[in-house]
Amino acid sequence: MNADVYYNFGWEYRVMEYQIAEINELSQPDFIATLGGIFEDSPWVAERVYDKRPFADLSSLHQAMVEVVRNASLEEQLELIRSHPDLGSKVKMSESSVQEQAGAGLDRLSSEEYERFQLLNKAYKDKFAFPFIIAVKNHTKESILDAFSMRLENSRQAEIERALEEIYQIAWLRLSN
Repeated sequence: MNADVYYNFGWEYRVMEYQIAEINELSQPDFIATLGGIFEDSPWVAERVYDKRPFADLSSLHQAMVEVVRNASLEEQLELIRSHPDLGSKVKMSESSVQEQAGAGLDRLSSEEYERFQLLNKAYKDKFAFPFIIAVKNHTKESILDAFSMRLENSRQAEIERALEEIYQIAWLRLSN
C-alpha cells in the first residue's frame, strides 16, 4: 500500500494504490479519505457509495460512484460541476487537477493562449453558470479550445449532461491511475 496525501481546499484525501479487496475492507472514514477526492472536492460521492461494497473491481466501484452522482439532486450535480477549476487558470486547485492540466500543457500557456482561455472561461460561465469541464488527459490545448468553442453553442441542459459525462471520465482516470 503506497499513500500520498493531498490537500484540496482544506479537504484532505489520500490517493492510494490499493487492490480492490483492500478498498472493500476499509473503514468508512478511511474509505472516504481514500476516495473522497476522486470526484473533485465532493466526498459525498464516496460517503454514499460506501454501503454498496464489496466491489468486484475498479470498474464496479466507478460505476457505483457514477450512479450516486446520476441519482443526486440537480443542485448536488451542479455543486459537483462548480467544484472544478477553470481550465488554464492560476487559482489554487487539487493536486489531481494540477497534474491533469499540466499534462495537457495548460500550465505553460503563452500570454495569448492564457487570454483566450480566460475569455472562453468567462463566456462559458456567463452562459451556463458553471465552469467548462473536459477530461483534459484526453486532449491537447488546441482540442480543448476547439471543444470550448463548439460547446458554447449547446443548451444548458446538454452542457450539464456533457459536464457530468466528462466528470465520470475524469473520475475513471483518477481511479485507474
